[in-house]
Amino acid sequence: MRPRNKKHLEERFEKCNNIVISDPSSLKGNWRSVFGSDSNAPLHLEIGCGKGAFVTGMAEKNPDVSFIAMECVKNVIVTAMEKTQAAGYKNIIFINNNADFLCDFFEEGEIDKIYLNFSDPWPRNKHAKYRLTHENYLKRYEKILADGGCIVQKTDNRGLFDFSVESFTEQGWNLENVTYNLHSDETPAEISEANVITEYENRFMELGQPIHRLEAFPPKKA
Repeated sequence: MRPRNKKHLEERFEKCNNIVISDPSSLKGNWRSVFGSDSNAPLHLEIGCGKGAFVTGMAEKNPDVSFIAMECVKNVIVTAMEKTQAAGYKNIIFINNNADFLCDFFEEGEIDKIYLNFSDPWPRNKHAKYRLTHENYLKRYEKILADGGCIVQKTDNRGLFDFSVESFTEQGWNLENVTYNLHSDETPAEISEANVITEYENRFMELGQPIHRLEAFPPKKA
């Protein structure tokens, strides 16, 4: 169930209109121009940014990376936008839309990295096609990822994680740094130190639930 709309939602959204792209398809192939970045600036996309803890944390840690944060729930994304605006981050821009239209928004090979953090697991088998690691979505990611690009996925849901590992493998993706407990002492320092904890991640850690993580690289393009 979606939360009730926040008070003054439209007014709050409008106050952040300088950091949200109302017509993402108009920037297809030209997203770096939004940031004033040169052609070598990495372009990273978070699908399902929630309230923005991850993308704002990443933007602070990586000022030379340009971040696009996508979230389909207006009632949620407005909080992320307000955080970004209040902190003055210049390397985050938002899309209030969903992953079904990725190939309309981005050119082939335009995105360097995609983050899938605590996506809806859609636990019923008949809803598997809605999972963001279903083969239909993997085909979209494969098109928009640059050579050498990858997906970083985090989830607390073991069922979704197992499904994702199987889906990536069946579609010929290469998996690296697969862990079923991101916050264990055995996690390499370069991974744990680069990690930014999301709102959901913090909640699950407090409950003692393990966080699963992987990096997935698409098949080599012909």
